[in-house]
Amino acid sequence: MRQAQTTINVRSRGRGLIEITHEVATWLHQQNVEMGQITIFCCHTSASLTIQENADPDVQLDLVEFFNRLVPEGAPYFKHTAEGADDMPAHIKGALTDVSITVPITDAKMVLGIWQGIYLFEHRSRPHSRRVVLHFIGE
Repeated sequence: MRQAQTTINVRSRGRGLIEITHEVATWLHQQNVEMGQITIFCCHTSASLTIQENADPDVQLDLVEFFNRLVPEGAPYFKHTAEGADDMPAHIKGALTDVSITVPITDAKMVLGIWQGIYLFEHRSRPHSRRVVLHFIGE
């Protein structure tokens, strides 16, 4: 049983989904693995991870719009606004999604559906640099 770990930095342009499937797959290929699992972990509370459709970009736009309507900025009941009106809504969106995803590996590839991609989901309106840890375990 082997393990390997690295950190990638993902730069966002602000609110939205950024596909990181290729970066994860490239690093995994460099590890020369056959079978196991990879855990992808986002080291932030105002960004998250999701596996989502990567064929139609409208899916990502609709997800962002849905979360913006679900958790609107500037709601008068938010007390935590230290970094702006998007601060608390970003934390809530992060709590409603995942900061960690585990994907099985078979025959040296991640087991993802044909239309599935791995995304960093940026919940803040301004650009950020996000740290994502990749951890492989297997053989």
